[in-house]
Amino acid sequence: MVPVVPVVPGGDRFGTHRALEPLGALPQPAWRIDNDFSRLFEGEILLDVETLNIDAASFRQMEESEVSGPAPATSDNVGQGGGAEARAERVRKKVLETVATRGKQHNPVTGSGGMLLGRVAQIGGRSDGPSPQPSSQGGGGEGGGGFSVGDRVATLVSLSLTPLRVDGIHAVRAESAQLDVSGQAVLFESGSLVKLPDDLPERLALAVLDVAGAAPQVARLVKPGASVLVIGGGGKSGILCAAEARRRLGTNGRVIAVESYARYADDVRALGLCDAVLGIDARDPVAVRRAVLEANGGREVDVTFSCVNVPDTEMAAILATRDRGVVYFFAMSTSFTKAALGAEGVSKDVDLMIGNGYAEDHAEHTLAMMHDFAAVRALFEARYG
Repeated sequence: MVPVVPVVPGGDRFGTHRALEPLGALPQPAWRIDNDFSRLFEGEILLDVETLNIDAASFRQMEESEVSGPAPATSDNVGQGGGAEARAERVRKKVLETVATRGKQHNPVTGSGGMLLGRVAQIGGRSDGPSPQPSSQGGGGEGGGGFSVGDRVATLVSLSLTPLRVDGIHAVRAESAQLDVSGQAVLFESGSLVKLPDDLPERLALAVLDVAGAAPQVARLVKPGASVLVIGGGGKSGILCAAEARRRLGTNGRVIAVESYARYADDVRALGLCDAVLGIDARDPVAVRRAVLEANGGREVDVTFSCVNVPDTEMAAILATRDRGVVYFFAMSTSFTKAALGAEGVSKDVDLMIGNGYAEDHAEHTLAMMHDFAAVRALFEARYG
């Protein structure tokens, strides 16, 4: 097959060859990266991009980028400030501006990105070995993923490190935080892809893959008989966390959700996954703690998962969790400084864990949940599919 674009030497499997500012940096922390796809470097994979799934915190920030005053601490992408068309136009302008400036969709305010859906356009071979074949888990070249040109795929690495060119934005869907676009992107050998499943709508698959790292972490951290708190329990990651916690606990334990957006709170109640759904603003830590204690028999919870998309919710998670318990911050809006110093300031001896969007077999785990939890799938199809 004749390559679409020439392949040149010099590609590093971690993508440092694409860093422009500063030169030689890893692509995620780099301010600006090279999104010139008139040539590929050895080991890169070129993708034709069709949909961007923007991180919830980033999407919300862009929606409200010209709106003064705080918005309620809700889950996912329930935007505030102006009509739907005005919010969509703000997102459109900010994405085009960010990609043009930085060579990637790396929100300079939230520091987060998202992931994408597209099609494999070209696999850059190496002069000293076979063409890279990224696996759905664990990076390219080592797992034998068996990808081919034309495969429809979703990336499992952040847009904040993915070289991206956007030629046009054709639709902005606020409910799912997705943008239909035309453009191209490059995946490095250290990145991961997954083939889109045939038995799920593509938009649904993309929506759940965006938060695929959440539920596997619940499976690792939740023990029989535990009490579990999910802050932002009505969003994608929050619902998946609640579902996995319920599966791990059965009837032997409690799952409590905090969700201030009334419609999403009603959705969670209807799913029947939680023992209590609390309609409280997560930026009020004392009120959250008080309500959680009441819902949990006067006790602090064993494990808390923070899945909100707004800042200043760190202390609600910490105050509601018992000493030697675990707080897992999956939200990209989390401030490490606020969490660490805040816990110290209230003498809370809790384990603070930074959410990692990658976990072994996380894509397979999360996609399988769409078969295991029919009600969750139906809700997600109505929202995102």
